[in-house]
Amino acid sequence: MFSFSLGFFWRLFRALRIWSTVLNLILLLCWDSWSWTYLKGFTKVTRESRQRQRAAWFTAQLLHLGSAFIKLGQLLSARPDVLPSGWVVELATLQDKVPPFSFTKAKSILERELGGRCSEIVDIDQEPLGAASLAQVHRATLQGGRQVVFKVQRPGLQRLFRLDLEVMQQVAGVVQCHPKWGRGRDWVGIAKECRRVLLRELDFTLEAQYAARFRQQFLDESRVRIPSVSWELSTRCVLCLDYLPGIKVNDREALLAVGIDPVEVAQLGAASYLRQLVEFGFFHADPHPGNLAVAADGSLIYYDFGMMGLVSDGLRSRLGAMVRAAAAGDAAALVDELQLAGLVASGVDVGPVRRLVRVMLKQALTPPFSASLIDKLSGDLYELVYGKPFRIPVELIFVMRALSTFEGVGRSLDPGFNLMAIAKPYLLPIMKSSGSGSNDLINELGRQVGAIGSRAVALPRRLDESLERLEQGDLQLQIRMGESDRQLRRMVYAQNAIAQSVLLGFLSLSAALLAASSRPIWAWIPLGVATPFFLSWVKLQIKLGREGRLDNIATSRK
Repeated sequence: MFSFSLGFFWRLFRALRIWSTVLNLILLLCWDSWSWTYLKGFTKVTRESRQRQRAAWFTAQLLHLGSAFIKLGQLLSARPDVLPSGWVVELATLQDKVPPFSFTKAKSILERELGGRCSEIVDIDQEPLGAASLAQVHRATLQGGRQVVFKVQRPGLQRLFRLDLEVMQQVAGVVQCHPKWGRGRDWVGIAKECRRVLLRELDFTLEAQYAARFRQQFLDESRVRIPSVSWELSTRCVLCLDYLPGIKVNDREALLAVGIDPVEVAQLGAASYLRQLVEFGFFHADPHPGNLAVAADGSLIYYDFGMMGLVSDGLRSRLGAMVRAAAAGDAAALVDELQLAGLVASGVDVGPVRRLVRVMLKQALTPPFSASLIDKLSGDLYELVYGKPFRIPVELIFVMRALSTFEGVGRSLDPGFNLMAIAKPYLLPIMKSSGSGSNDLINELGRQVGAIGSRAVALPRRLDESLERLEQGDLQLQIRMGESDRQLRRMVYAQNAIAQSVLLGFLSLSAALLAASSRPIWAWIPLGVATPFFLSWVKLQIKLGREGRLDNIATSRK
């Protein structure tokens, strides 16, 4: 009975802590939505500055809430369609480095999970090599001298995860009911997907399978090393891998000290990742510098296989056509291929997508190349999908982020690092395997002539349809007149301000009469009622002042 009470109060306290964070976030966002709260004026710069502060606060709160919410933040950072770009960038920096738990608990977990197989462990370091939100890693020696590491899951994580995920579902349901935040977004579906992904991460047998598959891809590449799995010493809560020591990949000084060329390391890292994407379609989805190291002979070492990505068959089958369209600078054809591959939803207005793709192609294929090309393209992609009916697969976001990470690491190792130049040898075979040959230029010209001919043939029919719709009254012409809109807004604001002024005057008079009566305490009632109307009146005055300044600017320009 006592343990039941403790468990109940623990669950209640945990739920209250999560909900208090959610309510604080909602209050802050509501506060930010009121223009009069910006003391320096409501401008794009001030709003973006405050949004950065809110994103940093939210990231810190996720760290304090623990394992499940750290992973949630990492997953949300791959959803630029539901979060502003500033929030996505901030959440992408979320690293799950938390204090380690005691070696006594780690030892008891090993004994519980491995049973009699613990006798194979000759020696194990009590100090962990690293600690994260899900587990910590201990170096050990097995019988026969094999050097391994044990990834031990944090105690009680299963129960904590399930409680946190249950509260997440409740929060998602509440947010979905909001008329503005829920419009065009499936928060409940996102919560269910997060639940599925996070519970899978708790099963270390899946990570062992990912590590084995990833290692199989590079068996013919001696300069890329992936630790092998010790299956007999791995369970759902314990993962045993070979110990492969190395220098952190972005530690340029340490690499130079042991005679390793940082330029070669940068090229090797980018080439290995491009091979994952193009050749295998199975890639490391979290390749930050903490998960990459360099061996004494200059080989690249990959760690941590909990987050892996898979390029869909539809995308891989159309990759060659995409590369050809990009090489030809044909934005329309590239958008068509993206739709066929499922990267852009069908039935939506592709005009904004086509315009962005055209700009991206110009930046990507026109030298001199930007030093942070992929990073900039990622930002453009985030701006495109937020609040729009486009749904970019999470895998594509992870691809862009991983390429951006390699781009940053490459520039830190080699100031002249050029990812586009390294990618060229991997993209050319795709073009050839997809039907390209020596007659590419003729074929491309023929395709463009055919497209122009098709449009020319269809032009009379489209004109006839437009004239028929005009005769039937179905054709609507929309005209936007800036000054008329502004005058109309001023009239609406003025009418609302007059109505609220009358109401405030009535409430003030009521408060004065009650204050002069035998019970002056009742005067606080109309004053309390008047407070929100007064704040709204102040907000209207600010809007009227801003519209007046715009009119003065428009008049001075004439």
